[in-house]
Amino acid sequence: ITSAVAFDILPLKLHPFSQSTPTGLDCVGWKRRVSSPVITDGTLDKTALTDDVGSEEDLYEDFRSSNHRYGHPGGGGEQLAINELISDGSVVYAEALWDHVTMDDQELGFKAGDVIEVMDATNKEWWWGRILDSEGWFPASFVRLRVNQDEPMEDYPLKVEGGKEDDSSCGTRRFGMGQSTKDQMRTNVINEIISTERDYIKHLKDICEGYIKQCRKRADMFTEEQLKTIFGNIEDIYRCQKKFVKALEKKFNKDHPHLSEVGSCFLEYQTEFQIYSEYCNNHPNACTELSRLAKVNKYVYFFEACRLLQKMIDISLDGFLLTPVQKICKYPLQLAELLKYTNPQHRDFKDVEAALNAMKNVARLINERKRRLENIDKIAQWQSSIEDWEGEDVLVRSSELIYSGELTKISPPQGKSQQRMFFLFDHQLVCCKKDLLRRDILYYKSRINMDDMEIVDVEDGKDKDFNMSVKNAFKLHCRESEEVHLFCAKKPEQKQRWLKAFENERRQVQLDQETGFSITEVQKKQAMLNASKQHHTGKPKAVTRPYYDFLMRQKHPTLPTTLPQQQVFMLAEPKRKPSNFWQNISRLTPFRK
Repeated sequence: ITSAVAFDILPLKLHPFSQSTPTGLDCVGWKRRVSSPVITDGTLDKTALTDDVGSEEDLYEDFRSSNHRYGHPGGGGEQLAINELISDGSVVYAEALWDHVTMDDQELGFKAGDVIEVMDATNKEWWWGRILDSEGWFPASFVRLRVNQDEPMEDYPLKVEGGKEDDSSCGTRRFGMGQSTKDQMRTNVINEIISTERDYIKHLKDICEGYIKQCRKRADMFTEEQLKTIFGNIEDIYRCQKKFVKALEKKFNKDHPHLSEVGSCFLEYQTEFQIYSEYCNNHPNACTELSRLAKVNKYVYFFEACRLLQKMIDISLDGFLLTPVQKICKYPLQLAELLKYTNPQHRDFKDVEAALNAMKNVARLINERKRRLENIDKIAQWQSSIEDWEGEDVLVRSSELIYSGELTKISPPQGKSQQRMFFLFDHQLVCCKKDLLRRDILYYKSRINMDDMEIVDVEDGKDKDFNMSVKNAFKLHCRESEEVHLFCAKKPEQKQRWLKAFENERRQVQLDQETGFSITEVQKKQAMLNASKQHHTGKPKAVTRPYYDFLMRQKHPTLPTTLPQQQVFMLAEPKRKPSNFWQNISRLTPFRK
């Protein structure tokens, strides 16, 4: 699911769900736990959090004083095992779940699917790693440890494109292993898929029964709207995943796991997995609401009591709610590794290959929708910085900034030329004028409905419609009227960028229609409300890029997306030479000290 996307995720104390426990890296003193394959709904037999058992503070203190400690595979034990292996001279590898885009030279940037050598994991949240000749810190939650750690690094592709290696004909010989060894590798991946699904189901059940069910009993503390904000559609995800894991169990060959045929399960549920899109889009709102409630002790004690009663591991609620976001990103990596160890003659090969592409598309769709929803806040902030705005808000019709830049607009009939800043959104082109002295201040002038326009490439020379010579020009011609707009760019390459941008705008509109993407009225109003709160009255407004710079400086960036970012952050004016206006004025001053 691009550079990540561009997610405001709160840091976690532990990351047991963001990484699987690979072969040879099980926790010190732990046997890998295999859950029961039967998934039942069950009921919560714990004591309800009602007033007759005392306050949440008393309940929390009772549990804390009784020294309840619920151990779990993963977490600190796994981290200790990793560092012991590293200190013994073993090489530990991890795969990137998401892109890690960084401007800090002390951090290690990578793309989803890259293989990283973990060199230091003493810090829970930030590990030190190496890719080729580059070393640096990276977020532990952005990677998963490789299932087959004993596989030589030189035989592991840095990128799995389409689930295939560059030279599939090499087959077993390329890996320098016999057929039985490759079967064992496939067994490891199958076992990881099954075991992590079982753990994930337990995790979802704990959230639904340990938190949501208890919250609904306290109508004095939570409204249904609040619960929808905090937990999103995680109950729908729970129901979907229960069916999915049952389908996996049916395809799982317990005696010979490498013969299991699980690819068809992913193909069957690829459409249902799109419900993760709603959850991922809501997740930032959940984090915001939890941050607000965390300032009230009553809620802190209540959530901790829920966790203890359900015997859940020591992670805060916002950490638990991050797991579905990480899970949907993990499927393509698991399937890519499974395909790697599946012979083309295997009955599961074609299904796994198709499943990998299907889950990549699901992740891509989820990431794109999240990126678009995050963009509406930036668009609202941009509009609030524009002086003398007229007419409807940009968000009424648009949700994506395609391109922006300076153009010369020529107006009929006298052929008057004007320098203007133009912002191309889906469905509309907004025209603004720069302030004469403060070049960072923009004034709204007009807008053009792109749904009615067609683009006309104009050759250099005399234009018949305007009866004047033009260079690097193009026109917007209204299909329903004789309205014509003539624009000139400074350079030929700038003109070509604009022509390409207009093509992208039409393509984006068509894609939104095909996928049914839309922004709700509530989301639009909330974005505009948030933007208006950030601007103080009486102060000059300026079009800057603080939001982009802020995100790029964060130690815990928002969830990245694997799609290349379009020019989302082109809201700032283009770089220009410093003005000599004030220097010229000072030279003309008759009295100098």
